[in-house]
This record gives sequence, C-alpha cells and structure tokens, in this order.
Amino acid sequence: MFRPNTFIMKLILSDFFLQSGWGILGPVYAIFIVNRIEGGTIGTVGLAIGIYWISKATIQPFVSHYMDVVKGEEDDLNFLMKGLFVLSITPLGFILATNIWHVFLIELIRGMAMACVLPAWMGLFTRHIDKDWEAFSWGIRNTFLAYSMGIAAIFGGFIAEFIGFDLIFVFVSLSSLISAISVYHIKRKMYPLEYEK
Repeated sequence: MFRPNTFIMKLILSDFFLQSGWGILGPVYAIFIVNRIEGGTIGTVGLAIGIYWISKATIQPFVSHYMDVVKGEEDDLNFLMKGLFVLSITPLGFILATNIWHVFLIELIRGMAMACVLPAWMGLFTRHIDKDWEAFSWGIRNTFLAYSMGIAAIFGGFIAEFIGFDLIFVFVSLSSLISAISVYHIKRKMYPLEYEK
C-alpha cells in the first residue's frame, strides 16, 4: 500500500498530538466550567465556545492571506510553530481560572492561536502532498484525526471522573507542546543554516 511522504507523515503526527490533547477536553469542558468556575452556566459555556470560534474565524483570513503573499514556507512554519507553543500554554490557564471572564480570555487567545495554526498546517500539507495520492493522503490525515479524537474522548471522561480536571489540562498542554516540538524539528531540517548562527 502507498505510504505518504515523510514530510506529510510528520505533519499528520503533529496534528495527531494536537487533536488528541484538545480532544480529551471535549467531553468534560462544560462540566468543568459549570462545577469549578464562578459564573459558569450552560449559557456561558456556549458563550466561551463561541468566543473561540469567532476569534478564530475573524483572524484566520488575514493570517492565511499573509502566508500566501509572503513567498516560501518559512513564514508558514513560524506561524504553525508559534501558534502551537501558545496552544501548549493556554490549557494551563484553566487550572488557574476562577471566574468565567478568565475562561473567555483563554478562549480568545486559543482562537487567535488556532487562526495561525490551521491555515499554516493546511498550506504546508497541500503543497507537499504526493501527486495523484491527494484523496488517500487526506484520508490518512482524517483517519488519524478521528482516532485521536475518539481515543481522547474516552480517556478524558475517565480521567476527569477518577483523577480530576487539572491532570487533563496538563495532558493537553504536554500534547500540544509535543506537536510544537515536532514542527520545530521539521523547520530545523528545512532551514538548518538559521540554527547554526
């Protein structure tokens, strides 16, 4: 069976770690806000999620336009790597959060970071995809994505029930950090001279 090239597989693995990290939060996010955050209600859960999506949607076109205007891939890798590093810090904010406004701020920052990550990742994936194997390559990516989200959701519920929320946020942070480090190694291999200065 055909196997996607190494660059594509590294991007897929980076995405796997990112999505499995944030996916573990999915089943318990609303419970966390309602039970542990002052001002947390079902309504404010919806508002927090809305802040994430709207901030991401608002910033994403400008970031992606910039990445297409600037030639080369170094800017894409920078946006991807730095966005992932921000995403590795934001879940730790939930551990410290006590008021719903803290959650809103964290979601705003997370949305801005994802607005940098997603267009960069998709642009790199699209440019490096193997010719005549586009459907299979995207299929492999979506298979990894589905597994990461499914497995994470199962474990997320049990971890929250038996160990607590804080460990979930630490796991999300570490998983996002692994994703960022993997992109750092991709960039270092593509632009070795930059790291020899």
